[in-house]
Amino acid sequence: MPNLVNRLLSSEYDSVLGKSEGVIICTLGGITVHQLERIRGELAKEKVRLRMVRNSLLRRAMAERGFEATPEMLAGNIGVAVGSIEGTIHAAKVLTAPEIKKAGKLQLRGAIFDGALLGPADAALLAGLPDKKTLRAKLLSCIQGPVQGLVSVLNALPNGTARVLQARVDQQSAPAEGSVPAA
Repeated sequence: MPNLVNRLLSSEYDSVLGKSEGVIICTLGGITVHQLERIRGELAKEKVRLRMVRNSLLRRAMAERGFEATPEMLAGNIGVAVGSIEGTIHAAKVLTAPEIKKAGKLQLRGAIFDGALLGPADAALLAGLPDKKTLRAKLLSCIQGPVQGLVSVLNALPNGTARVLQARVDQQSAPAEGSVPAA
């Protein structure tokens, strides 16, 4: 029978996995407290929480949710970054940033994203997904492009007609080249 602390942690992990839309699983071995606090500060901007977890209890909580973690995924000092879908994408971007990769102390081991368990390669690909603001801008440009083209086509006819009429007026008001102006 597990002790009281393990039962409390297990129920907390189960609660966290149940409430969160996305989870990034990463190694935390060899990271100093200063580095970890800086990473946590970056993640907190998108309301993502990074914490160290007990492997066996996380494995049990994941199994209760229907996710079968591989032994490689939960080996060593493991941390989880928990948040919304946008927060999970932000966490993947922060955890795969060049300065983090350069140190080589933190590696993505997997993710739970939109109800699916992802491996390390797929978890790293989350960093390439655009955020909500970027998607909205792309969608707006796709909608705006054809409308802007239609407006320019509709404006071209009156503009062209106005230029032809102005040229005709200028041609008639200008004196003929061969005639002498009256004094």
